[in-house]
Amino acid sequence: MKHILKAFVYSCQGLHYTFKNEVAFRYDMLVFVIGVILAFFLPVTKLESALMILSLFLILMMESANTAIEATVNRISTERHPLSGHAKDIGSSLVFMAFVNAIVVWLIILL
Repeated sequence: MKHILKAFVYSCQGLHYTFKNEVAFRYDMLVFVIGVILAFFLPVTKLESALMILSLFLILMMESANTAIEATVNRISTERHPLSGHAKDIGSSLVFMAFVNAIVVWLIILL
């Protein structure tokens, strides 16, 4: 039980760091909150609503992964290196793909 509590505390610290230090995460959180509210008021089934919300939650997860990649790369070295750039670009592409996924899910359900 002690391990689970520590894991929970570390997770909360990670969320706090990401929210405090990443403007993009705060924007993504705003999109998530607005999307969740919309999903509850739109004339869709509960399953469709859940899929819409989960597609937005995936954006938050990918933004967190991107932040972790960026922090790790910056921790290793602040000098410019092609592999560091590739790692950061790939992290950014995770967020982009999550946004595309959310747009597709919302369009399929709403249209």
